[in-house]
Amino acid sequence: MMTAWIKRIGGIVRGSARGVLSLVLLALATPVLAQGAHAALEKPNVAIAVGGKSAMIYLPLTIAERLGYFRDEGLSVEISDFNGGSKALQAVIGGSADVVAGVYEHTVRMQASGQHLAAFVALGSSMQLALAVATSEADRIRSPGDLKGLKIGVSAPGSTTHMMVERILAGAQLSGQDVSIIGVGLSSTAVAAIVSRQIDAICTAEATASLMEHRGLVKVLVDARTRAGTEKVFGGPVPTSVLYAQASFLRNNPNTAQALANALIRAGRWLEHATPEEVANTVPEAFLAGDRATYVQAFEKVRDGYSANGMISAEGAQDMVNALAAFDPKIKPAEINVAETFTNQFAQRFAKDAH
Repeated sequence: MMTAWIKRIGGIVRGSARGVLSLVLLALATPVLAQGAHAALEKPNVAIAVGGKSAMIYLPLTIAERLGYFRDEGLSVEISDFNGGSKALQAVIGGSADVVAGVYEHTVRMQASGQHLAAFVALGSSMQLALAVATSEADRIRSPGDLKGLKIGVSAPGSTTHMMVERILAGAQLSGQDVSIIGVGLSSTAVAAIVSRQIDAICTAEATASLMEHRGLVKVLVDARTRAGTEKVFGGPVPTSVLYAQASFLRNNPNTAQALANALIRAGRWLEHATPEEVANTVPEAFLAGDRATYVQAFEKVRDGYSANGMISAEGAQDMVNALAAFDPKIKPAEINVAETFTNQFAQRFAKDAH
């Protein structure tokens, strides 16, 4: 199913004030960044696609938007929210979006299909996903091996939630052919799918996973919401949420890409020190889904999984390629040029200009 979907897709100048930044700016982690703040932007109006904006894995995007970090960089950003990462990927491939807030693994899959996309700033290092079973099925589904023949909900076929299911199934000597994958979106639509018994199990993101768990709708079978949980599923630390774009966009718009990276790294730094209550006060009310306490608890659970420097580990990227190859025959590690699936040049420039 995932392979078929992939085939369809396939066909700042440093400022003079350096060293005299005010204590207020330092406290807010808002250094004078010449590239984003002063260099001319090739494309000040940027369209960003995201598959499930309310998912905590993409929280830096919302923080950058709500705290005005994009505006500080001279950017006017339009964010389009889709039901899953695969839909967001389609938007950038089709040209209706410039950049995707998505997951690193899509750059690997697309290279295998002849498309060159590159991640250029890391948002996090944990999947913040959980595979859970409906409470009514929990007595008979106690391990991944018991998933055979079941209907499993994902945000959308081809999205990260789908990939996570495939990875878990492979560890149980099963494959995607042994289950039925059903796209149910995120947040309220995912909850409805469980309540209506449209699906037997679901792979979903925070804070939806915690909300359903708190309401007694599901029991978590495989937990990759934390950094440790992600490493357990994938065999080590791997890059997860990132900003990625067509390689041509990065070549043609380096100042714009730098501005985007600056804003997202600032958001990551803010999250590193923010209290859960501050986060809940900053995101849109709809993100709380009527349960502020559970949202706060969910953030506390995943907060160690955000990046404060935007860097992508080369070793982690290779580990992700190997993890994908374990269940997707189209991914052949020897044929993937990992160095072309990401760049740290913008995160490195941020670090240089922040000092």
